[in-house]
Amino acid sequence: MTSTADLYDLHGDALQSLPLQLRSFGARPAFEGPIRTVRCFQDNALVKQILATPGDGAVLVIDGAGSLETALLGDMIAQSAVDNGWAGVIVHGAIRDSVAIGELPIGVKALGTNPRKSAKRGIGKTEAVLAFGGVTFRPGARLYADEDGVLVER
Repeated sequence: MTSTADLYDLHGDALQSLPLQLRSFGARPAFEGPIRTVRCFQDNALVKQILATPGDGAVLVIDGAGSLETALLGDMIAQSAVDNGWAGVIVHGAIRDSVAIGELPIGVKALGTNPRKSAKRGIGKTEAVLAFGGVTFRPGARLYADEDGVLVER
């Protein structure tokens, strides 16, 4: 994969750069793929459901409204993502089981961690256009992530 810095140098304004300083947790710090989305707040039932389906190299972008009160991804759901061929997960919120996730061959970036479980009511929306950190995440657009940050096609 070409680095995000080189991609930005090549394509500039065709790419959005996410200014949030996400932490990297998965064993693959660099990943890319078409975006799929879920919006949920302190409820990860839809996250679990989506990551249990074939990912075909996609990146799931989760808008948890930046909440760090509960985790939206843990090791079992991350393992399901690996098993189903997902390239990575971006979490605008918290994860848990960070040490175990660090051993998995998947890219995971999130705001931080919290051991507290989230609700399991299934409240949220999938395949929605998301916006956070000044960036718009459209299902199907390509996302690139590495140690320097996250870029998204406009």
